[in-house]
Amino acid sequence: MKMKILLTTAILCIALTFCYEMKATEINTAINTEINSDEDKKQIEKVIGIYQKSLATSNSELAASLYTKDAKFMPSGGPSATGTAQIKGSYDYVFSQIQVNINFTIDEVIIIGKYAYVTSTSQGTSLIKSNNQTVSEINRELFVFKKENGSWKIARYMFNKMTTDK
Repeated sequence: MKMKILLTTAILCIALTFCYEMKATEINTAINTEINSDEDKKQIEKVIGIYQKSLATSNSELAASLYTKDAKFMPSGGPSATGTAQIKGSYDYVFSQIQVNINFTIDEVIIIGKYAYVTSTSQGTSLIKSNNQTVSEINRELFVFKKENGSWKIARYMFNKMTTDK
């Protein structure tokens, strides 16, 4: 009987030690994830800043370089493009038609492992090249990012126009 109690106590002590070590590991993982999330968020915001620059400078090469190889670009009112070659072609066409001058406001960045999604709005103007008319641009966007080889890239991007009607 004494041996049974001693053995049960030993097993209980080992189990409690194991649980404590697992909890400590979970806490360390959560802290490291939070630290990485802050750095990842800054990297994602930087990519959106570079994307904004690519639009302002009509640089389709730069815009396409921000996407993953199998990315999808889904513009409002236009056909979807898949892969960087089609995406570059879409931007070539867009930039031949308009000059975009917008600023992004990031609403949220949610990071889940090697994926992240970003919701944003953008506001500014577009110059329609065919008639030299400048029109207001107000959009909302959804970006899905994927971390590849330590860098965040756009995996999916969709936007739609917002009306100014109240």
